[in-house]
Amino acid sequence: MTSQAYLSRLFSLDGRVALVTGGSSGIGRAIAGALARAGASVVIVARGETELASAVEELTSDGCRAAWVSGDLSTRDGVRTAAQKAAEVFGEPDILVNSAGINLRPPMTELTDEVWDTTMAVNLEAPYLLGQRFGPGMAERGFGRIIHITSQQAHRAFVQSGAYGVSKGGLESLARSQAEAWSPHGVTCNTLVPGFVLTPLNARLADDPEQVASLAARTMTGRNGLPEDFAGAAVFLASAASAYVTGQSVFVDGGLSVH
Repeated sequence: MTSQAYLSRLFSLDGRVALVTGGSSGIGRAIAGALARAGASVVIVARGETELASAVEELTSDGCRAAWVSGDLSTRDGVRTAAQKAAEVFGEPDILVNSAGINLRPPMTELTDEVWDTTMAVNLEAPYLLGQRFGPGMAERGFGRIIHITSQQAHRAFVQSGAYGVSKGGLESLARSQAEAWSPHGVTCNTLVPGFVLTPLNARLADDPEQVASLAARTMTGRNGLPEDFAGAAVFLASAASAYVTGQSVFVDGGLSVH
């Protein structure tokens, strides 16, 4: 067997269908691109049509199979509508990546019910609903990959975690529950845990050069993360290579969490 054939058997996503929420920017966009270039047909779900069209144009111009669905993941009806539209494009997904998130970030002392509800709806309830929609079908077909993007704040109080940290902690617990339910049927469920990554979601922090430098100094690599740092880990968790990895939180953080 050639090295190319061996690597293809491990990591190729040819014939797979992936749904990536939040795939029009940041980490989600990098993951959508990685899955598409590994062979998957990718549907990106987000709100902004301009950003969605740009992300898909980038992929199709590279010869990838990709499409987009504009959807509001802050309501149950919005999630269900987006899920149905996404499944109609290339068929039921084999891979679900929950990267869409909202980080309003008021400290606990300033947290309102509205911020709490919005944060939980997008960051935790939407991944739950999408899992309930697609997980059983994956299990019935004998293959599935569910990947959640969480945060250091799922594990520690960090730069005013507030409701965001709670939602991400819940998301890691959700992954373990999903793994318990569906991994006996070939469906793995894991989370990728970023450190500080320069994305639109972190725009407020990124505008503070001293804070950016301070966070970089806390890593072992001496730099903050970039969206493309998640490409390899995402392809691994989406592929046959990760068949025995489930219920895990995989830190992609330059060593921030252990430094």
